[in-house]
Amino acid sequence: MFAPADLTEDGFLGGRLRIAQPKSGYRSAMDAVFLAAACDAHAGQSVLELGCGAGVASLCLGARVAGLVQAGLEVQPRYAALARANAQANTQVLEVFEGDLAQMPADLRARSFDHVIANPPYFIAQSGTPANDREREYALREATPLAHWLDAGLRRLRPEGVMTLIQQADRLADILEGLKGRAGAITVLPIAPRVGRPARRVIVQARKGARAPLVLLAPLIVHGATHHTQDAEDLSDVAREILRDGQKLLISR
Repeated sequence: MFAPADLTEDGFLGGRLRIAQPKSGYRSAMDAVFLAAACDAHAGQSVLELGCGAGVASLCLGARVAGLVQAGLEVQPRYAALARANAQANTQVLEVFEGDLAQMPADLRARSFDHVIANPPYFIAQSGTPANDREREYALREATPLAHWLDAGLRRLRPEGVMTLIQQADRLADILEGLKGRAGAITVLPIAPRVGRPARRVIVQARKGARAPLVLLAPLIVHGATHHTQDAEDLSDVAREILRDGQKLLISR
């Protein structure tokens, strides 16, 4: 477990959630909130998050949609314990399995879900400067190939189930390759920091077994101004509604 002195308590969804996160380890931010907002789950459905970390995405989803059956898989023991504690602190039910997605616990392999969500590590192995914190490095750098994340998610989906993930924009081709022949009705939402800037992230959503063609949506713009003008939050209206008000991100079809 993390020692209390090694944690901060951070507000998400305008303070509706209070989430404990490590001061120096991997810390979730807006990507997890966007991921949760894009998941079109309804009361009574089941959702699995692969690589749930401290539980931010799952708990943001649970705060928006009551009555879900939620599970998470996390390979790092201290983060798995933290996700359980955060769920309890926010009066939500999140069943957290501890294990590697390449060798899932048998109890999890025996289940299937209506939705799978994931925020896989963004950086490929041996690229860039390693993080000083070992657990942060593991969360950020791809130890398990992205194709394996996609395969694990698709295997856990029920027929016609939906997978939603957020990734760096330069990994889009890898995502589409991993979905080929196994999922369709793919929707791609680019996320750009400002108007006129290239997208840095993409949200990709696909339905298992579907054959409908891909749809590329207009980008979601995170910041309202064309450049940073003041030492204050400058979120666009749509980003503010998602990040602060907990609104749904409408990309499903």
